Amino acid sequence: MSETASWQPSASIANLLKRAAILAEVRRFFADRGVLEVDTPAMSQATITDIHLVPFQTRFVGPGAAQGRDLWLMTSPEYHMKRLLAAGSGPIYQMARSFRNEEAGRHHNPEFTMLEWYRPHYDMYRLMNEVDDLMQQVLECDSAESLSYQQAFIRHLELDPLSADKAQLREAAEKLGEGELARAEEDRDTLLMLLFMLGVEPKIGQDKPCFVYHFPASQAALAEISTEDHRVAERFEVYYKGIELANGFRELTDSREQRQRFEQDNRRRAARGLPVHPIDTYLLDALAHGMPACSGVALGIDRLIMLALKAESLSDVIAFPVDRC
Repeated sequence: MSETASWQPSASIANLLKRAAILAEVRRFFADRGVLEVDTPAMSQATITDIHLVPFQTRFVGPGAAQGRDLWLMTSPEYHMKRLLAAGSGPIYQMARSFRNEEAGRHHNPEFTMLEWYRPHYDMYRLMNEVDDLMQQVLECDSAESLSYQQAFIRHLELDPLSADKAQLREAAEKLGEGELARAEEDRDTLLMLLFMLGVEPKIGQDKPCFVYHFPASQAALAEISTEDHRVAERFEVYYKGIELANGFRELTDSREQRQRFEQDNRRRAARGLPVHPIDTYLLDALAHGMPACSGVALGIDRLIMLALKAESLSDVIAFPVDRC
């Protein structure tokens, strides 16, 4: 569009009407299944410790905070929703505004809508089936295929990600034309993520969605470690037509273990010269009180709508992306 028209939405009104219809369909999907819609804050006194995410920070000045108090925009509603689960909410979902800095492009906007839901007493596979049901309903696609993280690497890179050393990972990156980048990287998980992005993602989920499950235990984040194979976590992701659509866990419920993971993340942040982030003690207290065994998933609603409408970019399905807000 010309500069004089930059006040207009990037998405057409027709697409925004279709977006509203899809959001209504998602709400019906959960209402029919007895899942409660909730609404949690967009800000928090603590934030994520993940070294690969950059949260937005702001400052509150007011009653009880005359000197000012740091607040963080939520990268997802996960922590607040887990506090609701610990309080006895039962199965819950929400479509929440989420915020991630340093992310913008065809498939990214720093402000986006996250569909997140939690199912007490579901294992990872049962939740994967429900995600598949939602995708079939909204996208009118075939049922998804599934393969383990290990199978995906062996099939597409001829490499076992659970046993390969860093030299083997760098060699694989060299074959993909990213040898220089890989040689400068010392973190094994970052090397695995690079190989997955370059060598696996473009080859899966093209004709129908694809679940990849059992990520390495070192990439567990907030997921339980598998009781059958301690090398892997009860974590899955979903890919379709080159887009990462969702990320789900059999949720970690052990407060001590979660604290240790947060602290380990912060040590890694410090080693990389990144700011150390405040740990969410409210979440840890909720886990210590007792959160029911459950599985949860976060799905990018804007990406889902983009796929449903066969759009080229997120800017085709959101009214005002970052360059127009």
